Amino acid sequence: MQDYIFSNESYHGNDAIVYTCGHEECAPGHSYGPIARSGYLIHYVLRGKGIYRAHRKTYPIGEGDAFLIVPGELIYYEADRDDPWVYTWIGFQGIKIRDYLSRTTLLEHPVFRYDRDDRIRICHDKMYLASRFRTNTDMAMNSVLYEYLFLLAEKFPQTRISPEKRRNACVRETLEYMELHYENDISIQQIADRLYVSRTYLHRIFKETTGRSLKEHLIDIRMKRACRYLSQTDFPVSAIARSVGYEDPLYFSKLFRQKKGIPPTEYREQRSAPV
Repeated sequence: MQDYIFSNESYHGNDAIVYTCGHEECAPGHSYGPIARSGYLIHYVLRGKGIYRAHRKTYPIGEGDAFLIVPGELIYYEADRDDPWVYTWIGFQGIKIRDYLSRTTLLEHPVFRYDRDDRIRICHDKMYLASRFRTNTDMAMNSVLYEYLFLLAEKFPQTRISPEKRRNACVRETLEYMELHYENDISIQQIADRLYVSRTYLHRIFKETTGRSLKEHLIDIRMKRACRYLSQTDFPVSAIARSVGYEDPLYFSKLFRQKKGIPPTEYREQRSAPV
């Protein structure tokens, strides 16, 4: 019997979003699969027992256990015939979910226990309450999801990270940081300190990975934003300069001309001229 179930299919393109959650008291021998799912799901067993099959292995599951389902993998699970399980589940999808889970050991060990960490277990209860909100349901559920993913990363941390993964993560976080903070006075040393790496190392791996220096990439981000302001607003050039990280509008105009071949005012005139 299903006590509740929530389903949402509008998750494509999001970093992370809950697309399903629910609670079920299973009948004896109730099974699901074999099947491959399109999203990630974690089932948490409140009581009873059953089995879970994945990676060509069969795992006995009991009260307090949880198991992870990964997209595209053939899985099967079945409730015990004498003591069928009662479980709750959270399903999530998004372009950053794989990255978040790679910070844990769950991709390698899909069966795990919350043990006495009630904070993780309570997330399942919070998710149920959030799914019942009449307004801003998606925001409420996603706030629980990020808390849930954070707690999983804290309790089951991935300590064996290959140099290549560490390097890629460093470059990715640098790109994300510059996209979010381009309007601030960003330095390579500041980013390196934030990532706990040396300035020289960060400069080298970024150039090797992207083919450009951090400074060049940051300038490109700022110029793209400046072009958008120039073509879509009537903000003064001095205000646009400050909005993309340059306190000196003359320096901004000089740099803009170097990159675009024309000064900001002319760029604006060309973009606003009638066709």
